[in-house]
Amino acid sequence: MLSWVEYPAAAAATERVLLVMLPAAGMQAHEFLEQAFVADAQAGGHAIDIIAVQPDMSLYLDGGIAAALHDAVLQPALARSYRRIWLLGISLGGMGALLYAAAQQSLVEGVILLAPFLGTKGTIAALAKTGGMAGPVDCSITTVPEQRLLAWLREYVARGLGPAIYLGYGEDDRFAPGHRMLAELLPMDRVAAGPGGHDWDCWRGLWRQLLDRKPFES
Repeated sequence: MLSWVEYPAAAAATERVLLVMLPAAGMQAHEFLEQAFVADAQAGGHAIDIIAVQPDMSLYLDGGIAAALHDAVLQPALARSYRRIWLLGISLGGMGALLYAAAQQSLVEGVILLAPFLGTKGTIAALAKTGGMAGPVDCSITTVPEQRLLAWLREYVARGLGPAIYLGYGEDDRFAPGHRMLAELLPMDRVAAGPGGHDWDCWRGLWRQLLDRKPFES
């Protein structure tokens, strides 16, 4: 139900970052390497070890992505003495990253989201009417994973505690209304938006913009 490929950094360092990458639906884990996401993260000799994960779609449908990711990938990583855990999620992978952060908040230092799937059009439209991403939502129109994600974001905003969240999205992305609502909750220096849609051309540029903010050094 879940497979992965590892890209250890060549840099030698006692303190290493583990960056877990979650792809969009229909994407393959190896595309992070092909699209230079791995090289960009490790450029300059940064000690950032990467695991690109390929979850089965069923893990998103039943909300089991967080538990599966923890048992198969993160728990063994923690046993290998990783203490700085980051997640990168694109589209549906962004939902997976947030669901993991919600379930294991104390273990995650930061989350980088590119065009994350935050809910169906109906869910996002309902949120727009009730105060945005931090407002209440009618549970009768949301899935269980959406409920978990939105409940955690409300708590995240209310308490001001939790992992750092960075967001990048294309202004022409079909999910942009939800992205704008999430952007309102985040510090401006952790948000990157630009022209483009839901595709690699846009995501590569956003990824590099966010890396320029030096998230792993904050």
